Amino acid sequence: MDTRKKKPKSISEYIKIAPKESQTMLREIYAIIQKSIPDATENIKWGMPAFSYDRILVMFAGFKHHIGFYPTPSALRAFAKSLTKYKTAKGSIQFPLDKELPVSLISKIVKFRVKENLEKDDKWRS
Repeated sequence: MDTRKKKPKSISEYIKIAPKESQTMLREIYAIIQKSIPDATENIKWGMPAFSYDRILVMFAGFKHHIGFYPTPSALRAFAKSLTKYKTAKGSIQFPLDKELPVSLISKIVKFRVKENLEKDDKWRS
């Protein structure tokens, strides 16, 4: 995706300039994440939509053939069995545009990241 020319200031702006092929799924993943963590801060980080509390929980991006979802390596390890049918890398998952988004799985991963983030912060504070 070429968002370098137009730098979006919001997730809605990001979706408007994303590849047309990915916009419907971007709106869908945006809604899934919002519903899973309605009190998170929404931002654009490294040119991608990001949700955070004190630190980034998850990010996503639109491409011509897939949606990139970035929930960190720990989330990929925790959900490895559920992710076998998706292309993954160290901290990312690719959801192809020609398949339905796994709504329940995305929601579980997001909630895992919230829990993980809160637990790490509690350990840091004690």
